[in-house]
Amino acid sequence: MRVLVSDALAAKGVEILKKGGLKVDVNVGLKPAELLEVIPDYDGLIIRSATKVTQEVVAAAKNLKIIGRAGSGLDNVDIPAATKRGIVVMNTPGGNTVTTAEHAFALLISMARRVPQADASTKSGKWEKKKFMGIELFNKTLGIIGVGAIGSHVAKIAQGMMMNVLAYDAFLSPEKAKALGVEVVDLEGLLSRSDIITIHAPLTADTKHMINAASIEKMKAGVRIINCARGGIVDEGALYEALKAGKVAGAAFDVFEKEPVDPTHPLLTLENFICTPHLGAATKEAQENVALAIAEQTVDFLVRDVARFAVNLPSVPSDLLPKLQPYIDLAEKVGSFIGQTNESGIEEITITYVGEAADIDTAPIKISALKGLLSPILEEPVNSVNAPGIAKERGIQIVEGKRSDAGDFSSLLSIKVKSGETERTVVGAIFNKTEPRLVKVDGMSLEVIPFGNMLYIISEDQPGVIGMLGQFLSEHHVNISRMQLGREKAGGKAISVISVDSILGSEVLEKMRALPHLRSVKQVKM
Repeated sequence: MRVLVSDALAAKGVEILKKGGLKVDVNVGLKPAELLEVIPDYDGLIIRSATKVTQEVVAAAKNLKIIGRAGSGLDNVDIPAATKRGIVVMNTPGGNTVTTAEHAFALLISMARRVPQADASTKSGKWEKKKFMGIELFNKTLGIIGVGAIGSHVAKIAQGMMMNVLAYDAFLSPEKAKALGVEVVDLEGLLSRSDIITIHAPLTADTKHMINAASIEKMKAGVRIINCARGGIVDEGALYEALKAGKVAGAAFDVFEKEPVDPTHPLLTLENFICTPHLGAATKEAQENVALAIAEQTVDFLVRDVARFAVNLPSVPSDLLPKLQPYIDLAEKVGSFIGQTNESGIEEITITYVGEAADIDTAPIKISALKGLLSPILEEPVNSVNAPGIAKERGIQIVEGKRSDAGDFSSLLSIKVKSGETERTVVGAIFNKTEPRLVKVDGMSLEVIPFGNMLYIISEDQPGVIGMLGQFLSEHHVNISRMQLGREKAGGKAISVISVDSILGSEVLEKMRALPHLRSVKQVKM
C-alpha cells in the first residue's frame, strides 16, 4: 500500500512506515490543486497542521483508507466527509502533551514578567527597568478551560508554582479532579474568579468564540488570557478591544483563527500582547514522539487492521482487545450471514448481547455487526467507519439489548432483522474462547463454522433430501467439507448449511434451486 506524507515528519517515522512494508512518498508543501491530483493513488495520508483535508480532497481520494495526523488537532480535516467515505481518521493525542503544556506556561511566565517586551527594549539599547513591572504567580488563581491531557499537565505545573487552580471541563470526573487537586467550577465561576485563564479545549461549534465580548465582561479587571489550543476559540476582535481598554491586562497566543497570522493583524500592534507562530509542539522530543506514534498507528491499521486513536471509530484499549476481538469477529460473521441470506429490505436491526457478552464494551461489537450485515446488501463500500452512518441514512433503526442468562452457553450474540411483519434472527456463540459459531438460525438449532464458501438451503423436512443434495453436488464436482442441519419439527421446514470447496456457477445454482422439496438456495461467502 502507498502512503503520502504531505507535511514534515521526523525521519524515524518515515523509516517505521517503510519497515512496515508500505511504499512511502514524502511530498511536503503540495498546493491544494496538486494534492487533489495525486491523492487518488494513495491508501494512507499522513499530515500535520499545514495540509487541509477538505471535502474535495476526500471525494478525490478513491483509495484512501486512513488519514493520520501527527499531533492532536484535527480542525484541518473534514471528519464527517471522511467518515461518510469510510476513511479512518487518527491522531496522536499524547505525543505533544508535555511540550504544549510547557509552552503554555512559558507564555504565561513571559506575559506575567513582560519578558519579550523587556528583551526587545534592552536589545534596542535602552534600560527601562521601571517600565516593565510584572506580577508574581504565587497565590494567583489560574483558570484552566479544558482539562484533558495537556490541561492536566498545566495544572501540575501551576501547583508547583504555588498557584490556585480552577478547572472547567464537562468531561472531568470528580475522581480525576480530586486526583489532580483542582477545584471544578462552571464557566461563569472560572471567568469571574481567575487571575489568569489558559485554554486547552478543542475547536468545536460549541467552543468557537467562547471567549467573546460578553464572557470578557464577566472576567476580573486586569485578567490575563493564554491560548495554546486552537485559533477561533477566542474572538480576536473582542480581545483587541479589551486589551486596548485595559480590561484584559495581557494576552499570549500560540494560535490564531487564520494562520499564518496577517502581519497587519490589530493584535500585533499592542504592547500587552505577545505571540508565537504555533510552536506548541515544536520540540525535538515532541516531533519524534508524534512521528513515531502516527507511523506505528498507520502500519497497524493498513497492515494488521488494528485501529488505535481513531476519532471516528470506537477505540479499543490494547489491554481489552484480546477479550473483545472474538466478539468483534463473531458479530461480523453473524451479520454477514444474515445479510447474505436475507431476502427483504431491513427496517430495524436488534442486537442482543447475552451472558458474558453483556458485560463488555459493546460499541465496537455493534459496529462490526453492522459492517457484516450491510456489506453484502449494498453496492457502496461499507466498513467499520461508515456503517453506522449508512444505516442512519437509510432509516434503519438500531436497537440494542442485554440479558444475563445465556442458558447452556457462557455468552451469545443475537442479531434480528425486521421488515414489516417479517423477522429473521441468527444467534452466534464463541467456542474455545476464540472460535465463532452460528448456533441458531431462525429458531432452528445447529452448529456452523462460519468460514469459506457455504450453501444455505431451506427445504421441506422429507426423506431423501440430504442424499439428493449430496448426489447433486457430487455430479457437479463440488466437494463438501462440512454439513450442518436443523429443522422446526418433523415434516416441517428444515435448513442445511453446507460448506463446499468451491463456488457454484450461476447455471449450477439455478439447477439446484429447481430440485424437489427445496424452497430456497443461497450462496454465502465468509
